Amino acid sequence: MTVEIGYALLSATFAAGLALGAVSGPALLFDLPLTVEKVLITSGVLLATALFAVRVVTVLVRFGRAAGTHPSHPGRTNPDS
Repeated sequence: MTVEIGYALLSATFAAGLALGAVSGPALLFDLPLTVEKVLITSGVLLATALFAVRVVTVLVRFGRAAGTHPSHPGRTNPDS
């Protein structure tokens, strides 16, 4: 479980960083009006935060579902057999 949590956090951080850079990057690179800069930076932070949360939840939920599909006895297809 620890590896899956680490993977979820690492991949979510990477995805959120990419989203933040893609949305807020132009505001930091170019000389834009102050209102446009604030909108881009704010929307980038909000998108990155939401993407981080969604990525962590989806990775951990997918792991939880996959963990329940393995038989409890190796080599047996039915745990009750």
